Amino acid sequence: MRHVAKTLATMGAVALIAAGCSSKADNNNASDTTSQAPSNGTSASTSGGAKIKACMVLDTGGVDDKSFNQSSWAGLTAAAKANPNISPSYVASNSANDYTPNLTTETNAGCDTIIAVGGLMGDNVKKIATANPNQHYAEIDNPSTADNVYGIQYNTAQGGFLGGYLAAAMSKTGKVGTWGGLNIPPVTIYMDGFWEGVQYYNKQNNKDVKVLGWDETNQKGGTFAGSFTDQNKGKAITQAMEQAGADVVFPVAGGSGLGAGAAAAASGGKLNLIWVDTDGCESAAQYCKYFISSVTKGLTKSVEDYMQQVGSGTFPTGNYIGTLQNGGTGLAPFHDFDSKVPQNVKDALQKITSDIESGAIKITSPSQPK
Repeated sequence: MRHVAKTLATMGAVALIAAGCSSKADNNNASDTTSQAPSNGTSASTSGGAKIKACMVLDTGGVDDKSFNQSSWAGLTAAAKANPNISPSYVASNSANDYTPNLTTETNAGCDTIIAVGGLMGDNVKKIATANPNQHYAEIDNPSTADNVYGIQYNTAQGGFLGGYLAAAMSKTGKVGTWGGLNIPPVTIYMDGFWEGVQYYNKQNNKDVKVLGWDETNQKGGTFAGSFTDQNKGKAITQAMEQAGADVVFPVAGGSGLGAGAAAAASGGKLNLIWVDTDGCESAAQYCKYFISSVTKGLTKSVEDYMQQVGSGTFPTGNYIGTLQNGGTGLAPFHDFDSKVPQNVKDALQKITSDIESGAIKITSPSQPK
């Protein structure tokens, strides 16, 4: 586990400390140093010393959602701090109805690149990028849909697998749970990996830990809040899982997941969590003592890497896929649980990481990026 922690500990941690920004040009964010987003082809159309207007269209939940919006914005502001020629701004989406108007506004605003945050904008980005072939776009949680769109994706089923194994190993009741914001691939890929990790734990240890809320073999089922912002719904779902016997829960729901933190706080020590996207002890520190660990997604660094290339005169094309091997996903440190996680579990997680990287363990989630 030492290797996992050393490689992935700072993903979403350092850069997120200062990411709760509310202005459009806050350049005081720190950056992390874990994942690397390679370029698959280039389109050079700006000189290294040119001023870069970098615009971001956020998903719902706001810039301080403790999750994907906040992490993505942190990457953009970190790039601007490193390169003063980059001028960052964002526009928030209150609902899906804002995606196309926001993308249109930024396209007409003279932005050098527009970064769309969230897999739900896929069709919107494809349509506007096709209509504006000379405008550069990047999109998080979707593959490239046009020559002028850079796709940034993450195989978080790999990190989720580690989280599922850890949850099963730490459960005292023999029941764990996971639930999502919406039934979409960027969410269910985490839940698939979690489910697979529990099954692997059972097979390796002759156990029968149950997963509440999700079964990878039934992609249309599962438990979802229907929102990435409804903390009350998140609390109610988590408490229902606790009442059904789960003592470790993995919410994959952005801001709605904060309701799981409230449920853990109200449980009297009966419930613990595994957080998602960021190191929860950094992004949702008020609930740190309930987080065994977090399954991370390297949003901050991949956005920063993209902007570093843009700032040097190159617009990446094609796709980036974050994995365990390149730091695009993984487990955060155990923090308050470090002394509580048995060494044999830490050793197993280290071995599982190596086996996933080598292909000895095959992840089967249908939502994995190709």
